[in-house]
Amino acid sequence: MDSVRLGNTGLKVSKICLGMMSYGDPGSWNGWVLPEEQAEPIVRKAADGGVTFFDTADVYSAGASEIVTGNLLRKIFPRREDYVLATKVRFPVGKAANDGGLSRKHIMASIDASLTRLGTDYVDLYQIHRWDDETPIEETMEALHDIVKAGKARYIGASSMLAWQFAKAQHAADKHGWTKFVSMQGHYNLLYREDEREMNPLCVDQGVGLIPWSPLARGLLARAGTDQDTTRQVGDGARQQQLYGGPADATILANVADLAAKRGVAPATVALAWLLHQPGMTAPIIGATKERHVDDAIAAADLTLSPEEQSALTEPYQPRPVSF
Repeated sequence: MDSVRLGNTGLKVSKICLGMMSYGDPGSWNGWVLPEEQAEPIVRKAADGGVTFFDTADVYSAGASEIVTGNLLRKIFPRREDYVLATKVRFPVGKAANDGGLSRKHIMASIDASLTRLGTDYVDLYQIHRWDDETPIEETMEALHDIVKAGKARYIGASSMLAWQFAKAQHAADKHGWTKFVSMQGHYNLLYREDEREMNPLCVDQGVGLIPWSPLARGLLARAGTDQDTTRQVGDGARQQQLYGGPADATILANVADLAAKRGVAPATVALAWLLHQPGMTAPIIGATKERHVDDAIAAADLTLSPEEQSALTEPYQPRPVSF
């Protein structure tokens, strides 16, 4: 798989990022999460296919995802320099008053806790896991800058927020000479394209790399053309209904299934290939609980869609409320 630059940085990552939220402790978080021994063959398959970019967060399985991620990557890759590791901070892992948010206190404690769980001296990308209305953005950006200067993170990134919030954060960093965000992990797929209004054009203009979460709309795009439910869908149904179910979804899913059949690939491959054609796109973050999920994602990196095929996928879309 080809490597691409993350935004306008010199950091090179694989065109597909493996999201590690699917691995951790099923007993303490979600029943569809896989323990380490079941996750290993999937992560190995991704690495064998050229995936070098891995994303997790401290809140996933209350820290267990970071432990599994660190264990597997150390086992699979010969050197720490051979992969790009990202994690996130924002949501509470504990129950104390300062166990959540983006205060200096929480950020400084969280990076050390994450590094311990991951078993590494640094992460390549440290991201804020949503906006924090209770903390001045200057406090957050200075803390992140200090983490970079301390060598605990190489770059910093952000995740879903409003475009004005992202611009405010970047301005604060620029004004004070602090480290700026190099990536945006937004909610973006064929069933939810509201980031095309402001966030994506802002990132393209500023050279910020796009690494969207839920590129397959919680599996809906991967199951296009079928009525098959999954364990995650059953346990995650309320959240799925909150994010999706728009009036054009059925038509889009049918078009994805039709194009996949014509091209002889999986619907997931078509949906991910469409994302990889979009301006500013670096690497969609895919979740995989089966080895075939990895195969479908890797195939997307080499699938070229014609302008007519892309139009067939996008034309039915109808704008919907912004949701994170």
